[in-house]
Amino acid sequence: MPTPEGFNPDLIFAHAPLAERTAEARKRLIVALDVPNADAAVKLVDRLENTCQWFKVGLELFIAAGPAVIAPLVARGHSVFLDLKLHDIPNTVAAAVRSATALGVHMMTLHAAGGPAMLAAARAALDGVANPPQLLAVTVLTSMDQAQVNAVGLDRSPAEQVALLARVGLEAGIHGFVCSPREVADLRALTGPKGVLVTPGIRPAGAAVGDQKRIATPVEALRQGASYLVVGRPITQAPNPAEAAEAILKEMSEAL
Repeated sequence: MPTPEGFNPDLIFAHAPLAERTAEARKRLIVALDVPNADAAVKLVDRLENTCQWFKVGLELFIAAGPAVIAPLVARGHSVFLDLKLHDIPNTVAAAVRSATALGVHMMTLHAAGGPAMLAAARAALDGVANPPQLLAVTVLTSMDQAQVNAVGLDRSPAEQVALLARVGLEAGIHGFVCSPREVADLRALTGPKGVLVTPGIRPAGAAVGDQKRIATPVEALRQGASYLVVGRPITQAPNPAEAAEAILKEMSEAL
C-alpha cells in the first residue's frame, strides 16, 4: 500500500518505459467518491478496482454512509483520503484526528484557517502513532476566486491567502497542503521536496469546468510540483469511469 510522499525532483521518469510511468501516475491519482450513498460508492469502486489505488471519501458520502464506508476500501487494499476539512476548537479537532486514524485512513484534511493552535493540536494527536495518516491543511478552496475571497472579508489575492495559511501550517508542524493548481508551484517552493501537495481542480483537456474556478490539466499540475491529483466528475460521471481514469493516467504519465 503506497505511503503518502512529497515531491522528489531527483526522480526522473521521462525516459522510463510507459508502463513504469503509468504505475507512478497510478500512485498519484485520487478518485473522489462524491456519490450519495454506500451502494453507489461500491459500484464505482468495483468499476475502478483494477485501475485506481486511491479514493477520496468526502462530506457527501461520509454523512450518508458514516465511517463504516471506509473499512471495505481499506480491506480491499485501497488507500483512503478522508476529506472532511476539520475546523473546530483544538481539542475537538485533535480527538477527531485520533478517531479518523483508527479507521485506517491514509490522508485527511483540516482547515488551515482554524489557526496555529488547532493545527498544532491535530499534529500532536498523532504523536506516537505507528504509520500515522498524512495531515493536509486546506488553504483556499478551489471554488473560490478573487470575488469569493473578497466576499468573506479578505483583501488578499487567493495566492496571497494560500501562502499565508501555508506558513501558519508549516510553523505548526503540518507539511501537507491542499491547494489549487495555480498556487502549487509557489507552495512547492515554500515547502521544499518534503511537502505533500494534493491538488484538486483537475480537469483533463476538453473537460467541463463545473463549479471549479482555479483549475489545470493533469500535466500542468504535476509539472508545477503537485504530489497527488484529485479528480472527481471527469471520472465518476463518465460513461466508462475506468476508461476515463486510464485516459487521465496517460496524461499524467506524460508529465513524469
